[in-house]
Amino acid sequence: MKKQSEINIGLVGHVDHGKTTLTKALSGVWTDTHSEETKRGISIRLGYADITFRKCPNCPPPQSYTTKEKCEHCGSKTEFLRKVSFVDAPGHETLMATMLSGAAIMDGAILVIAANEPCPQPQTKEHLMALDVIGVKDVIVVQNKIDIVSKERALENYKEIKEFVKGTCAADAPIIPVSAQQGANIDILIQAIEENIKTPKRDLKKPARMYVARSFDINKPGATPDQLKGGVIGGSLIQGKFRVGDEIEIKPGIQLKKDGKTSWNSLYSEIVGLVAGGEPMEEVGPGGLVGVGTK
Repeated sequence: MKKQSEINIGLVGHVDHGKTTLTKALSGVWTDTHSEETKRGISIRLGYADITFRKCPNCPPPQSYTTKEKCEHCGSKTEFLRKVSFVDAPGHETLMATMLSGAAIMDGAILVIAANEPCPQPQTKEHLMALDVIGVKDVIVVQNKIDIVSKERALENYKEIKEFVKGTCAADAPIIPVSAQQGANIDILIQAIEENIKTPKRDLKKPARMYVARSFDINKPGATPDQLKGGVIGGSLIQGKFRVGDEIEIKPGIQLKKDGKTSWNSLYSEIVGLVAGGEPMEEVGPGGLVGVGTK
């Protein structure tokens, strides 16, 4: 089986603090691909990027940590560590529901805080509260944009962050100063992720269960009934395995209202395709983000 990502890590924080830029610095993938996102310069939907972490066997840490197959320092072939899915959650206040649907599938999180603004900003507070409520325990704080502030301001911002995270799930989180725009300290961040956000134990023998974070209609406008295809759901398995051909139940399903009462009917379908990391798969397990094509 092709390697799929084994863990989901969320990138959360206030609007314009650099979550999407950090995703690109780590993965080389720009996750704001929706036309409205590009126009407004903010993430509207959950952005996804899969990345492989590697380590040079000859260089000392942190420069040994990389995403490249060839070490940039000594030219050695790097060793595979693990594949990770990043969930880039929107930071704008009106998009909080989207962030929460992403938080449900996060095994760990990176809280991005820009050094050039006072901490905390409104969505920084809300996102950290959401991580606390959902129970995400493995957190790393990234102090971003250190390239555009003075040393004094960076230290002052660090103190603001330490004060802000007291009593939360990020109270003991490492704080990594980074410039996502310049790619500075990305190796240190990868080391911190490897040391602090471990892959949870998964049970492959249990019945398959998946959290759905988003869905897609892949039909083109004007398609005739015989050309129509089933919807695609995106999310993450928490247990068991899916295989092409499996029958699935989607809950809560369709909302029904009758005589002032509301009820829900499950939807049933068949898996016609599976995608992980942009590659078609015959079988997927827990960890990482997957797309499930339905009949």
